[in-house]
Amino acid sequence: PDTTMAASASSKLSKAVKQQYMDLPQGDQVQAMYIWIDGTGEGLRCKTRTLDSEPKTIEDLPEWNFDGSSTYQSEGSNSDMYLIPQAMFRDPFRKDPNKLVLCEVLKYNHKPAETNLRQMCKKIMGMVQNQHPWFGMEQEYTLLGTDGHPFGWPSNGFPGPQGPYYCGVGADKAYGRDVVEAHYRACLYAGVKICGTNAEVMPAQWEFQVGPCEGIEMGDHLWIARFLLHRVCEDFGIVASFDPKPIPGNWNGAGCHTNFSTKEMREEGGLKYIEESIERLAKRHQYHIRAYDPKGGLDNARRLTGHHETSNINEFSAGVANRGASIRIPRSVGQEKKGYFEDRRPSANCDPYAVTEALVRTCLLSEEGEEPVKY
Repeated sequence: PDTTMAASASSKLSKAVKQQYMDLPQGDQVQAMYIWIDGTGEGLRCKTRTLDSEPKTIEDLPEWNFDGSSTYQSEGSNSDMYLIPQAMFRDPFRKDPNKLVLCEVLKYNHKPAETNLRQMCKKIMGMVQNQHPWFGMEQEYTLLGTDGHPFGWPSNGFPGPQGPYYCGVGADKAYGRDVVEAHYRACLYAGVKICGTNAEVMPAQWEFQVGPCEGIEMGDHLWIARFLLHRVCEDFGIVASFDPKPIPGNWNGAGCHTNFSTKEMREEGGLKYIEESIERLAKRHQYHIRAYDPKGGLDNARRLTGHHETSNINEFSAGVANRGASIRIPRSVGQEKKGYFEDRRPSANCDPYAVTEALVRTCLLSEEGEEPVKY
């Protein structure tokens, strides 16, 4: 079968020639790449500025602005948007002392942009600081050629059915491992709390995990990990998709399973608090479905069918070691009577700020009803 991949033109430029320039000394000046979420709530944008010295803290980074009319974020007539630095990482592409800077977006009136869900998330996390909420998110994604065809799949058909690919090894089972290895190291270098990777059930589908992270750090680290994945894929000339169901039919979708615990849940007898949280979640299923993908549940409807290790989008369920449930309690947690639980509903393209905020609101602030409480 023909497996010649559609790779980007940019990836065919000489990397050896580029390296000649990257090896040039840069003096005391530092390149800071500012990164933000665009008006789709899924896309990331970035641009770079020169700083005269290496920034040591967020306070050392100047605020900046950009043209929101070109990022689906504003009208052309009043298009200045503000970039407010919030988290800083090492840059694995330009290397030390250069930086990646995750920013919040504010509108001309200094109110958060529609897709800036970080500000509210941070406020909610601040209300439960003393409970030390920990999160770990499992980011699934699919590698595609620039033509949108899954990486390594035959150009005019399908690979063999699912079965041998999950955690697979071998050229006929693992499609695109170079990307995974490069991304892992890039995350470690940057200071992202990546804690693992594995090949997934569908060929060309992979997963990385980020955590444990406390509070707002979860969203910050996952968004930067996603940026790094897109940027690594760009170098290889292929594309990473977070679409929750990239291939219709008998192929697994892509989720972002979210593991959650508090200090109480992690201590002796914590299972009681886990069960209380699950009871609260059971009463607020629709609110969570709306928060768990960027289209208010429409994206997840293609994925949460009750097949392919998912629960049905219209029903709430929970169980020990059950991968067909909304909420899974890991077997070891059931035995040790403490630990964490896994919410399997978030979509691969979810906003982690929205997901972690929703969990805290329902489980820790005991909110009820279809709308978030205003504090």
